[in-house]
Amino acid sequence: MPIDYRSSARRTIAMEGAAVTALSDKIDDDFTRACELMLACQGRVVVTGMGKSGHIGRKIAATLASTGTPAMYVHPGEASHGDMGMITAQDVVLALSNSGSTAEVITMLPLLKRLGTPLISMTGNPASELAKAANAHLDAGVAEEACPLGLAPTSSTTVALVLGDALAIALLEARGFTANDFAFSHPGGALGRKLLLKIEDIMHTGAEIPTVASGTPLTNALLEMSSKALGMTTIQNSDGTLLGLFTDGDLRRAIDHGVDIQRARIDDVMTRNPRSVQPGMLAAEALYIMEEKKITALIVIDEHSHPVGVVHLHDILRAGVA
Repeated sequence: MPIDYRSSARRTIAMEGAAVTALSDKIDDDFTRACELMLACQGRVVVTGMGKSGHIGRKIAATLASTGTPAMYVHPGEASHGDMGMITAQDVVLALSNSGSTAEVITMLPLLKRLGTPLISMTGNPASELAKAANAHLDAGVAEEACPLGLAPTSSTTVALVLGDALAIALLEARGFTANDFAFSHPGGALGRKLLLKIEDIMHTGAEIPTVASGTPLTNALLEMSSKALGMTTIQNSDGTLLGLFTDGDLRRAIDHGVDIQRARIDDVMTRNPRSVQPGMLAAEALYIMEEKKITALIVIDEHSHPVGVVHLHDILRAGVA
């Protein structure tokens, strides 16, 4: 008889969803104690676990580390062969074992006691040896696995993963961890680029800035725009301060109004007091201004109103900020 794949999938999702929902009732004083131990930790949260629990432990360690709690994973089998040296009295150990009696994890207990390292256990058996040895026990027990044989860790690993996320987010909030802090842990990601990249990192500077002086013939200004290929030019006073801006859009409007291109001066058609920004502004903020004002370039000025750069919409998009 052919299997009904959809029904099987829905049953699995329903069973694991119910297991996660039931987890809320298990968030007790031990959860608070675990958070306090991890928050007070002067070293790292060392996560350990064997088999599938180890895979979940690695993810928990990674989530903790990326949300403000220094953490690392230590394989319990390797711990007995030298890696116990990675753990110090300043650390806190978070040990995962669904049964609470995994031999490789249990072997670590007397060594942790000798070190004086606080222990947090996450098991499905509050009466287990690991649970009893811990300073705080997190109950990750489930009524049944989603596996119809009751053998493959399914609901239990999902619950452990969610419980690890709950720890990480509780600690994140306790630390006042911000999006900027998160960006420093993810400099290569999209969020990192949005929160770390500044205009000064991508703007055109020096000879790349299109520039003409007040009184310049419009035809000469157009040549400057063409040579710098940014679709605009700055207009500066004799003292080097910003006077105005002339863009491709301004050229179209000048033609529509019948301006004599050959006779006009740049002062006659430029936009005075254009929008400008500072070099330290985030590129993401500059992108917001461009989208709001429907413009494609911004002039970057220093504290004395001297143009020091130009940032174009394409520069921001190429940087992956959008």
